[in-house]
Amino acid sequence: MNFKMLHPADRIVMIMSRIYNSGMTTTSGGNISVRDDSGTVWITPSGKDKASLRREDIVQILPDGSVRGEFAPSSEYHFHLSIYMCRPDINSVIHAHPASLCSFSVLHKAPDTSLIPDAASICGDVAVAGYAVPGSSELGDIIADKFSKDHRSVILSNHGVVVGGSDLYEAFNILETLDYCAKLETNAKRISGDIRKISDKHIALYRLRTSDVLEDYEPDDMGTEGLESSREMCRLISRANSRGLFSCTSGTFSSKLSDGTVLVTPYAVDRKYISPSDLVRVSDGKKEKGKSPSRSVVLHDMIYSCDPGIKSIIIARPPKIMAFAVTDADFPAETMPESVFLLRHVKKYPFGSSFMQPGMLSKEINSESPVCIIENDCVIVCGKTPLQAYDRLEVLESTASAIIEARSIGGEIHSFGKNEIELIERSMSL
Repeated sequence: MNFKMLHPADRIVMIMSRIYNSGMTTTSGGNISVRDDSGTVWITPSGKDKASLRREDIVQILPDGSVRGEFAPSSEYHFHLSIYMCRPDINSVIHAHPASLCSFSVLHKAPDTSLIPDAASICGDVAVAGYAVPGSSELGDIIADKFSKDHRSVILSNHGVVVGGSDLYEAFNILETLDYCAKLETNAKRISGDIRKISDKHIALYRLRTSDVLEDYEPDDMGTEGLESSREMCRLISRANSRGLFSCTSGTFSSKLSDGTVLVTPYAVDRKYISPSDLVRVSDGKKEKGKSPSRSVVLHDMIYSCDPGIKSIIIARPPKIMAFAVTDADFPAETMPESVFLLRHVKKYPFGSSFMQPGMLSKEINSESPVCIIENDCVIVCGKTPLQAYDRLEVLESTASAIIEARSIGGEIHSFGKNEIELIERSMSL
C-alpha cells in the first residue's frame, strides 16, 4: 500500500482505526491532524466515536482560519495549529492516551528510549509538559513551547501524549515506538530492578550497520509452492502486527522453498498491510530486482544453511519477552508443557550477535535450540513451517507474560524438573 497516495481524510481514518484497535485511545479520546501542501489542516471532529470515523467526518481548517465540515473540529485543535505554526517540518500531529504512556504521564516522567537501539532515533528527545486544561490556549502554548525546542514527542502531565512527524505515517511510527518503550520499561521493572541500557558505543555500532549489498536477479514465476508460502507468510505477518508481536516497521519473517529460494519481508514496508507482491525473493546470494530485503537477510540465509530442517525464521521484539532481553533476569521456559515442548532451551546472546557475529549465531540456532534472545535487540524463533515458527513466537510471548504476572503476584516460580521435562517431551511427541 502506498500510504502517500491516500487522501488526508482517508489517512486519518485509517490511522485512528489502528490507534483505537490497538488500545492506544478510547471512544472519545485522542485526535489526529494532517497539514496538506496548501496549508489546510485536516483534523478529527469533536465528540465522534473514534472506532467508526468516516472520511466525511474529517474537518478542514483553512489557512485563513475558517472551518469546513459537518462537525466542529476537535476541541484541542488549538495545540495542533500551534505546533504547525512553530514547526514547518511537521505536517502531522497525533494526540492519544495509551495506558502505558498515561502511566508515565501521571508520574510526570518520560519512558526510557535507550533500551533498544533505534527507539531514541525514532522518538527523539522526549519532553514532559506541565498540566493545563484540555482544549485551552494555555495547553497549546505549553505544547508548542516543547515542540519549538525540536522535540517531536511530548508527554502531557496527567493527560497523555502528543507526537508530530513529517507525515502521518512517521507520527504513527513515533507513537507506536514510544508506547512500546513504555510497555518494555514497565515489564522490565516488574521482573528485575536491574535494567540494562544500551551503551553509546553499541548504539553507534548499530547505526553503522548497513544492509548487505546483494546483486540483483530477475526470478521466474514463483510457482504454486511460492505462492502458497507467500500467502501464508502475509497472513501471519498481519496477525503478528494485530497481536502486538510486530510493529508497523519492525519484525522480519522468512521462509525457505524447496528449490533453496528464501522469501523474506522487505525493508521499511508496513507490516499491517504487507502483501505477497511485497515479499522479496533471495537466491544464491542475489535478491529480487527492484526490491530491498530485510537487513537481517544474510543471517536468515546462514541459519538455513547450517540446519536444513529449519524452513522458517522470525525476528521480532514482542514487549513481554523483550523484558528479559533488557534485564539480567533468566527466562524460565520450563514452566509450562507447551513452552517446554516448543521452546526447548532459550539462550541469551550479547547485543550485536545478530549483525556483528552472524556466522557464530547461525551455528547456535537449530532445530534443537529454535529460540534465542539477543540482549537489548530482539528474539529469534525458527520452525519447520511458517505456522510453527509463528506458534513458537506466540508461546514465547505468552509464557513471558505469565512469568511477569507471577513475579507481580509474588512467591516462588516453580519450574519442571528433568524427569518431568522428559515425560512432557515424550508425551507431546506422540
